[in-house]
Amino acid sequence: MANKVLSTTHGTHRGAFAALDWALFLAIGLVWGSSFLWIAIGLEAFEPGLITWWRVGAGAVALWCVPATWRPVAREDRPRLIALSFLWVAIPFTMFPLAQRLGVTSAVNGMLNGTLPVLAVGIGSVMLRRWPARPHLVGLGLGSIGLVLIALPAAGEGSSEAIGVALALLAVVCYGFAINIATPLQQRYGSLPVMARMLALATVWTAPFGLWSVGDSSFGWGPALAVTFLGAVGTGVAFALMGTLVGRVGGPRGSFVTYLIPVVALVLGVMLLHEQVAAISIGGVGLVIAGALLASRPDARR
Repeated sequence: MANKVLSTTHGTHRGAFAALDWALFLAIGLVWGSSFLWIAIGLEAFEPGLITWWRVGAGAVALWCVPATWRPVAREDRPRLIALSFLWVAIPFTMFPLAQRLGVTSAVNGMLNGTLPVLAVGIGSVMLRRWPARPHLVGLGLGSIGLVLIALPAAGEGSSEAIGVALALLAVVCYGFAINIATPLQQRYGSLPVMARMLALATVWTAPFGLWSVGDSSFGWGPALAVTFLGAVGTGVAFALMGTLVGRVGGPRGSFVTYLIPVVALVLGVMLLHEQVAAISIGGVGLVIAGALLASRPDARR
């Protein structure tokens, strides 16, 4: 059974990204790129544990309202679902609000999220016992450099708490495993049944911390709406789209969507928070786009 949990497969669409792949890619990047903004607004009234529980619960409710979600999942695949509920939701969704509460900036969080493709390709290669194709490695390199250039000026404005950075890194490592474990499940059952069950399980796991955080939280309509949107759209809808993407292109290539997260965060910072963007960050955006284009190239090896 353990071998079933810790294994992955290639995507069903191993060629260059099709129009649908790019549409999924951009939609997920836009939604997840704004997640740190909604978390910051939520932290104005709610404690991290309550934000996580509310977010996960709202995502689960949103998906279970769709009849296609009710398709059954075989008993032998339940260990994978349990693993995903911890690795893709319960642990990382708890770590990121805690990291922001401890002083980790949105720029640093974006940079750490951008390491997911590196981790996903590495972990996926171990699971598949196969080295990544050369174009994908080049895309990884360019994208990683671009992420550093984007985040470097903002990260240099203030120091982050070491423990917060460690929590954020732990979250990204969990993502690296989860995105590979999810691929064969999504191919077998489709996105909605897998993601809805994963979020429902994670709602149970995060409930104790969420309930414990209620007493130290206040209430505000702005934070409430922000966390509800983060859950229903940024978690429920986005996870369904991400499950579809990784099922089509595989976990490692699907993880390249995280290259858009710091780009979206910078744009939102300029438009909504009136932040200044350094020229080096703009150059980083170009490298990120170049890396994503290389990453989408087909894997010609059999």
